[in-house]
Amino acid sequence: MDNYAHILAEHEDGVAILTMNRPEVLNAMNGKLSAELHHAVRQADAHSDIGCIVITGAGDKAFSAGGDIHEQRENDNKLTREELDAMASKRAKSSLEIAASGKPTIGMMNGLAYGGAAVLASSLDIRIGCENTEFRFLAAAYRRINSTWTLPNQIGWPMAKELLFSARVVDAEEAYRIGLLNHLVPKARLREATMQLAKQIADNDKPSVAGIKALMLKQMAETLEQQWASELDFTRNVLRGAKAQDAFPEFIARKGRPLPSP
Repeated sequence: MDNYAHILAEHEDGVAILTMNRPEVLNAMNGKLSAELHHAVRQADAHSDIGCIVITGAGDKAFSAGGDIHEQRENDNKLTREELDAMASKRAKSSLEIAASGKPTIGMMNGLAYGGAAVLASSLDIRIGCENTEFRFLAAAYRRINSTWTLPNQIGWPMAKELLFSARVVDAEEAYRIGLLNHLVPKARLREATMQLAKQIADNDKPSVAGIKALMLKQMAETLEQQWASELDFTRNVLRGAKAQDAFPEFIARKGRPLPSP
């Protein structure tokens, strides 16, 4: 598998293990990391020996803290609206393609998954967590919209509405109880438990497993792509997402860098 700046890619017994590797910023998902993760998933998809894809984060604290706010803020101030839309479309399409990967995907949830990382986690097929796992679907708190095409398919409409409307923290115990985590294990056993399931999946007939996943996606009341397209259309034409400066004023005031000169 290729070498990346922000993704560690391993191949073990038919399983691709992709680790988001920016632990110094809690694996915040900047443009490069997101693009590399998409490429690594596509590469694993095309590899005939790989039967399952595991995605996790480096370090002990975070799967990922979500989108890189500093990069978003800088882009807001140097790019035109058309350029921002093009960049958002490309990233959104990448999110869809990871969700619709032909191979089963497992999130090894080693820590918190907030904002965009919660969207990523909820787009995966399976999630295995530990006592450090936390989710937070933050969009409504930041004048944005996301996860409408991922979360309801994982935990059902009533609970998905609660988590998306409230933007509250979901700890590991609750996540397991509502089905956001398939399994909850001690942190010391997280990799072992994840790899045990991933290898069990990878050992099965790969075309059969891929066919099961493809059919389950197709048989939703609305296809995954239609749900994704509905969300994208709404956030473009009805309620546009807030710029980083407006969405994260407290974070920027606490840790932000000065705005570049116009």
